[in-house]
Amino acid sequence: MVRGRQFLAARVYETAQSHLSSSVIPNKPNIPAPWVKAVTHIPPAEILTRPYPIQHTEPKARGKAAQRPPRNMFRPTNIVHPEDELRQDFYRDHPWELARPMLVLELDGKDARYRDWSKGLRQPGMALSGESVVQRQLYLMEVKGMSKAAAYDKARKEFYQLRQQEEIERRIAVEEARMYGAYFGKSDLQVGMELEDAVYETWKKWAASEIAKLEAERSEAYASVVDVGEGKGADDEEDLDVLV
Repeated sequence: MVRGRQFLAARVYETAQSHLSSSVIPNKPNIPAPWVKAVTHIPPAEILTRPYPIQHTEPKARGKAAQRPPRNMFRPTNIVHPEDELRQDFYRDHPWELARPMLVLELDGKDARYRDWSKGLRQPGMALSGESVVQRQLYLMEVKGMSKAAAYDKARKEFYQLRQQEEIERRIAVEEARMYGAYFGKSDLQVGMELEDAVYETWKKWAASEIAKLEAERSEAYASVVDVGEGKGADDEEDLDVLV
């Protein structure tokens, strides 16, 4: 059993060779294990902790600063892809595209290999979405050598044309289905207008009741003022009679 600092990684090969040449192991293999030959060429490291990643190393400093360990050595680095910025730009300009349902199901996990963005935004097994624009723009930038703005403008125009084509096809399909007697019920706009009308009618009743309350309060206040005025007039006439 290895204890404490007696363990040396560099002596793993020596220990294995000594065990194979001695009688410690009763059933020895005729041929040494493959890892024994590998260890002879690539000996294990003496450091038991993982080395510093390349992205965490800092340039050489002067004086005492050179002896300080790098900061955030064990903090994972941010994974940044070139599509991230393109995707952010597209959805900032088209926020309503996020409201559309997206297909995240894949067949074998290699669907991206079956797509050829040189042929346009239409790809087999993939619905038209903002991701199509992002991948098309990235292809135009990396393969065709176009600038970011030019590639985005071209991919965006292709996207608009396909969206318009889908909308026309949808309307034609609805009209054909209605000709054969299909009934689709109320549209989203009609349902929204009915809900708005119901709320408006409720508000009209509430406003009428509030106006009636205000009118009643005003009439009561006016009546009290008139009564007070009439009482003061009668008292003034009595005082004049006394003086006369």
